[in-house]
Amino acid sequence: MPVISHAIRRSSHAVSALIVLSVAASAFAAGVALTGNDETRFLAENDAAMTKMMDAMSVKPSGNVDEDFVAMMVPHHQGAIDMAQAELRYGHNEQLRRIAQEIVVEQQQEIVAMHLALGQSLPPSAPAQDQQHPSDITRMPANAALLHNTLDPK
Repeated sequence: MPVISHAIRRSSHAVSALIVLSVAASAFAAGVALTGNDETRFLAENDAAMTKMMDAMSVKPSGNVDEDFVAMMVPHHQGAIDMAQAELRYGHNEQLRRIAQEIVVEQQQEIVAMHLALGQSLPPSAPAQDQQHPSDITRMPANAALLHNTLDPK
């Protein structure tokens, strides 16, 4: 099993590198240069997200395929959310930023659906590192307010 895990990690790091190159190429094509500082932070956040995701996906089999599936998929989805949030923080290409917003919403919805399918309680809500306080919603751009309402309808 460790050989498979190592191969998966190598593959996921290669995919991560391709994503990073794709984002950088898109920024370049759009005429936007990433500053060394932004690029460094972006790369560090993506690397941290990938490492956290891969570590969390290494679960001990429980004897229940469904529970094992959810135990591995939730960190996988959270990794996608973390990487999308890095794009939202540092990316400049509006099309990619919209895709990243969709990834955040869709992956969060799927995490909730998987927990509910197993009858598990939902993990506590926690704001993203860069999420504004809900009282700041009136100062958010219209599309950010829509995203906030989608994630936390009240």
